[in-house]
Amino acid sequence: MSISRSLALLATAAVLPATPAFADEAQDRDAMTRDRITVGVGAIYGPSYDGSDDYVVSPIPIVQGRVKGITISPRPAGLALDLIPDAPDARIGFALGPVATISRNRVNQIKDPVVRAAGKLDTAVELGASGGVSAYRLLNPYDSLSLSADVKWDVAGAYGGMTWAPSITYMTPVSKAALVTLALSAKHIDDDYADYYYSVSPTQSDASGLPQFQAKGGWESVSATMLVGYDLSGDLRDGGFALFSIASYSRMLNDSKDTPYTSLRGDADQWLLGLGVAYSF
Repeated sequence: MSISRSLALLATAAVLPATPAFADEAQDRDAMTRDRITVGVGAIYGPSYDGSDDYVVSPIPIVQGRVKGITISPRPAGLALDLIPDAPDARIGFALGPVATISRNRVNQIKDPVVRAAGKLDTAVELGASGGVSAYRLLNPYDSLSLSADVKWDVAGAYGGMTWAPSITYMTPVSKAALVTLALSAKHIDDDYADYYYSVSPTQSDASGLPQFQAKGGWESVSATMLVGYDLSGDLRDGGFALFSIASYSRMLNDSKDTPYTSLRGDADQWLLGLGVAYSF
């Protein structure tokens, strides 16, 4: 799903410069280059597992910032680092660095009793790399268009495989205090991931009554996300408190859609809503 990229982009709302109508060149340059840390907390209302039609509320902590040229971006239960700093006047920028996350899909909050009877899964610890390229100042002096991807491997022995998730994102301030982000993303999984999360083994079939199913890798989902950030001081450049919101739609594909966990007990259409507050210092 798109929440990983959504959180990473939305948390930047409190550290972006203002729109042209309110721009001050010196202040904007300082806002883009100085060290800044943003911490936040919110809640998302989304599926209880990937492919579920039952919805639950979950917390979303956020840590984002820039320290000595290294950008810290949030991921669900994790972080990504960009080790390649961009110059304030750059028209093209590059990002590359490590990413680490924890996946608790079908570990808890399984509301469906049939899926719960199939058994809880183990927590996955995912390590990998995040990279991309961005174009700045396309339609105004402060917008950006980015192509990026996360590639991760489970190192904890849960699914034991690899995923990669490309995305394209457009981000722009719409006023001195507000920022909007639109993102399209997808997720590709290997056979190990598909087998762990979407196959129904004979043991799971006996326990739950679901038919046996053997899942294979491929494109798991595609997503569209809209994000809005609003700085409570009225100026995105000066830090302080900001509100953020997320709205996302994902469509399960291939065996992630055809698995009994989705086709019989869930829904291929996945929605997510989120609200929260962040503080930059």
